[in-house]
Amino acid sequence: MESLLAASPVIKVAALCGSLRQASFNRALIRSAAEICEKSVSGMKVEYVDVSPLPMLNTDLEVGGRFPAAVDAFRQKILQADSILFASPEYNYSVTAPLKNAIDWASRPPNVWADKAAAIVSAGGGFGGGRSQYHLRQIGVYLDLHFINKPEFFLNVFQPPLKFDDDGNLTDAETKERLKEVLLSLQAFTLRLQGKL
Repeated sequence: MESLLAASPVIKVAALCGSLRQASFNRALIRSAAEICEKSVSGMKVEYVDVSPLPMLNTDLEVGGRFPAAVDAFRQKILQADSILFASPEYNYSVTAPLKNAIDWASRPPNVWADKAAAIVSAGGGFGGGRSQYHLRQIGVYLDLHFINKPEFFLNVFQPPLKFDDDGNLTDAETKERLKEVLLSLQAFTLRLQGKL
């Protein structure tokens, strides 16, 4: 299967973080995913897509059938991506407001999420963001997003051993390997949905 993956065109992954915090562990997972793809997952490129410039959803901002510039640029990034990687922290047992806002803007007609493969990773305390992932999967049903089922990736960052260094870089080898498995699954599923595998 690796030879088939290597012969395929590069899969463009749009990576969205539900946390706006600069030192976010979830954003660190996206940085790590991009590094893993550069070093050891050929045929896949992860691009971080910032959701912070998006205004709160307000259809009054759609003037003359056009979206605000920040929304249009965001929608184009999603449209051009082959698949989506969500890094979704859990706030009050659900997805964060910035992530839900981004999802809602990109679902405005025409829905640019439709028929894309997607994966979710989460970092936090307790269940490691698991409940937000389940809500995100429910949202994805309506959007026609197709999530990989396995492996699931929940990371409790507060349990030993340390997962990140003082600069917010993922350092735990086992966690990096788990993240790589998610990326490989997303890659294979994306190719399958595109009829290339």
